[in-house]
Amino acid sequence: MNRRPDRTNISNEELNQLPLSAFEGPVVVVNHAETLAIAFAEINRHTCVGFDTETKPVFVKGQRNKVALMQIALPHQVFLIRLRATGITDEIIAFLQNDNIKKIGVGIRDDIKALAALKRYKPAGFVELTDLTKRAGLEVESVKKLTGLLLGFRISKSAQTSNWEAEYLDDRQVSYAATDAWVCLKIYEHLTNGYAPDLA
Repeated sequence: MNRRPDRTNISNEELNQLPLSAFEGPVVVVNHAETLAIAFAEINRHTCVGFDTETKPVFVKGQRNKVALMQIALPHQVFLIRLRATGITDEIIAFLQNDNIKKIGVGIRDDIKALAALKRYKPAGFVELTDLTKRAGLEVESVKKLTGLLLGFRISKSAQTSNWEAEYLDDRQVSYAATDAWVCLKIYEHLTNGYAPDLA
């Protein structure tokens, strides 16, 4: 019998009382296509990764920027791939089309679409985390609230609307981007190992 979460929701007040936390392991920022092979040699050793993308925000209606950053989280390491610098290489396409690697995120359909605007590919292995949380009976869908409810800490969203096309990412951006992908992996592990093994 699968064990379900005792609680299905968390209020903003409860969330704000939780301790603030972030990914504290090594973060590798990939700025050059030449180093992607090294990054994916490690990434491709894993069957489940946290996944996210970031795009420079626009404040004018009708305008849209191209995705600038792809985050891939392993249990103890996160890779931040600056797509505007690396381009969409064969290594990236192979990863995006690899059905043997689960790429777990929230709003994953938007990520798939944004990446396809850079180069066409056949997406495989993508897992929408909120599909799993709904099946587990949870009533929250945002990464922030899911983190608070299931992992017991709060994450900062202050860098979400920063300039992801900047020449250099600052420490706040690196921490935010790494944490967002990493908590997706942790939430997935929490659901599939603890609450509902049939969700895997």
